[in-house]
Amino acid sequence: MSAVIFIPARYASTRYPGKPLVELAGADGTRKTLIQRSWEAAQQAGADAVYVLTDDDRIAEAARGFGADVLMTSDTARNGTERCAEGVAQLDRVPDTVVNLQGDAPLTPPWFVTALIEAMRDPAVQMATPVLRCDVQTLTNFVTDRQAGRVGGTTAVMRRDGTALYFSKEVLPFVGSLSAPPEVWHHVGVYAYRPAALADYMGWDEGPLERAEGLEQLRFLENGTPVTCVPVEAQGRVFWELNNPADVARIENVLKQEGIA
Repeated sequence: MSAVIFIPARYASTRYPGKPLVELAGADGTRKTLIQRSWEAAQQAGADAVYVLTDDDRIAEAARGFGADVLMTSDTARNGTERCAEGVAQLDRVPDTVVNLQGDAPLTPPWFVTALIEAMRDPAVQMATPVLRCDVQTLTNFVTDRQAGRVGGTTAVMRRDGTALYFSKEVLPFVGSLSAPPEVWHHVGVYAYRPAALADYMGWDEGPLERAEGLEQLRFLENGTPVTCVPVEAQGRVFWELNNPADVARIENVLKQEGIA
């Protein structure tokens, strides 16, 4: 089964403009842009090809500078999923699976991506995404961010069969106490799609839930397409996305702890 990884990246982020070009210091002090660190993470997943997708010349130039293949997409793409659909249309050969590894997730372990690709071997799965059971540190970060009025990440609520009920930037379910918290699942910003599911997505309008939460995957749920949640294990690695300027220090601390240059 063929699989291609796309890394959508845009300059005009609402919460953090210019985020893909923010530099992060590694364990030895080496500074690399967020988009380069995300691309390096994608390279470890063993896909057939990895492409950076962007509509911004600054990001494209930076990506080509560190050796990435780049596909230019339109400035009308409203999110990474739409950008992936535009990317597929530029490929000479359509892959069986398209993986969207968001450009703000440089700490994504390669086994998260391979788990998604394995899940897509089931022909009934049209779209899949990883979920990670929150440890105390991550859950504390979530709750602290929300108390401070920041969006620190996304949580997933699932049915018994593993398909998603809902995704939210709120911490769901409600956490009344960190000393005895409920089971909370962190949604990891990686998606795998069938090319046909991407084509369907482009034919749907943005719905009220997607608009309110700013979460592109809700368009699938609002239009009746199941989203399969694939539980993954951190295996001792801290996972965190760069959503706010405060996350730079958090990610740099993990890079240092993991010895990632």
